[in-house]
Amino acid sequence: MSLGQDTFPSQSGYRSLSRRGLIATTAGHILEWFDWHIYAIFSIFFAPQFFPPSNAGAAHLQALLIFTVGFFFRPLGAVVLGGFTDRHGRRKGLTLSVLIIASGSTAIAICPTYQEIGMLAPVILLAARMAQGFSTGGEFAAASIYLAEVAPPGRRGFYSSFIYVTGTMALLAATLLAELLVGLFGEEGVTEWAWRVPFAIGALLGFYGLHLRRSLRETGPYLSDRDLRVRRPTWEMLRRHPVSGLRVVGFTVGATAVYYTFVVHLPTYAQKVYGISPGSALWASIVAQLTMIAALPVFGLLSDRFGRKPLLIAFAAGYVVLTVPLFALLNSSVWSLLAVMSTGLVLFACYAAIAPAAMAELFPTQVRSVGLGMPYALTVAVFGGTAPYLVETLTRNDRADLFPWYVSALCLVSLVVYLTARETKAIDLEEC
Repeated sequence: MSLGQDTFPSQSGYRSLSRRGLIATTAGHILEWFDWHIYAIFSIFFAPQFFPPSNAGAAHLQALLIFTVGFFFRPLGAVVLGGFTDRHGRRKGLTLSVLIIASGSTAIAICPTYQEIGMLAPVILLAARMAQGFSTGGEFAAASIYLAEVAPPGRRGFYSSFIYVTGTMALLAATLLAELLVGLFGEEGVTEWAWRVPFAIGALLGFYGLHLRRSLRETGPYLSDRDLRVRRPTWEMLRRHPVSGLRVVGFTVGATAVYYTFVVHLPTYAQKVYGISPGSALWASIVAQLTMIAALPVFGLLSDRFGRKPLLIAFAAGYVVLTVPLFALLNSSVWSLLAVMSTGLVLFACYAAIAPAAMAELFPTQVRSVGLGMPYALTVAVFGGTAPYLVETLTRNDRADLFPWYVSALCLVSLVVYLTARETKAIDLEEC
């Protein structure tokens, strides 16, 4: 069956569209987030190549600062790419986002070092990271909405769960690649030149993702809403749906701090503070992330049956109560890291499985991408992108004990929002 941009599928064609959309979108999402995560994982190796090499610790801190700056371009990407996606279609928005992030990885992979071009090296690194932040600002919303809009009836939560399944798989792939390269070339070899390998791979995979995205078909809700599209989706969202935008902020504020603490930074934190070996921390992280991947689709299915709110409340309440005790359990044993990460990531899966669908269900079709993307990206930039830098700074000043209380407080804000939000699992996305 041929399905054009402005053609509605039959029922059998709709099921085929759903499966193809799930596969193509999530495959591209893996590639997108692989490109995003390799910066954080390999920053400790490439930092001396981009900054004055006299102080390796200061160079790594500067690289982390650029990591944070990249987050602040996510809101801009969410506005520009979100508006583009709402006006021109989900397929075009997804295609553009993966093209931009692949270009950023290409720039980092081929960039000369500080010793070769001086201060121009960190400038190029910053520009590439800004482009990647811009890209991911539009990617999360476009991918979340595409899956929500192509999901079969009663399966939006299940389809939504694959956003974080694939994002976590990308992080795992990047982590395993780091272990492989260190094993093959040693830390010195990776620091000297092999840090370029993941960015080159990311660039190639990103352009393959571009090919996948170009084969996507447009969603039914977008096509059926063609007569209601608006010229300025961002302004329309701010004017007509400010409360829904604030709800997205509340949905996200605790979760983004949890993600960049427990998923991304905790293994490094355990190495620096408790002396756990890098290899042991890596495998503890891998087991914990695999546990979360297994939990995500299950929680997505549960939300389709029982609703979004119970799982969201369980996530936030759990972290309000458990964040400080979980950090207190950490010690020099790798088993403590495994227990803390596994518990934390299963709890986080209560949010991650369904939040993309739950936030998409807050907005009408004509502003759904920018409505989800802009407040989400802004919140991630302010509270997620700064989390590794904040915990690193507090640790350097012997006040790391304050950070768990900070995460717990943010989750308390999210808990209040979840408790006051309406249940949305039964909403028809073509009618809301």
